Amino acid sequence: MRSPRQRAFWTLLAVLLLAAAVAAWWTRDQWAGQVQPWAEQAWRKATRPGADTLPQDRKAASANAGGAGSARGGASAPVAPTPRKCVQQGRTIYTDQPCPPGSQEQLLDGGAVTTLPR
Repeated sequence: MRSPRQRAFWTLLAVLLLAAAVAAWWTRDQWAGQVQPWAEQAWRKATRPGADTLPQDRKAASANAGGAGSARGGASAPVAPTPRKCVQQGRTIYTDQPCPPGSQEQLLDGGAVTTLPR
């Protein structure tokens, strides 16, 4: 048998979890659209069959295409354009295009550049 303090703790925990579940259900319209793509990707990754579950004819085709890890069939990824740092009147612009007229191109500081899609 649990002590009164332990029962109070577990009861409080159950009430808090129930309140969190109700709040999540009540506000699901606000966050469900943002979570759905991530959840679908996680589900596909978790349920993806391994190479050992493929039929024999698919194993041979997979081995000929460059191994089980090559989903593109040996195609190479497109080459990303070289980023440039352009300085004009104290203003810095990072671009993958040639620097605008009147600006000076400088070397990029640091090793890695993070880019975001448009």
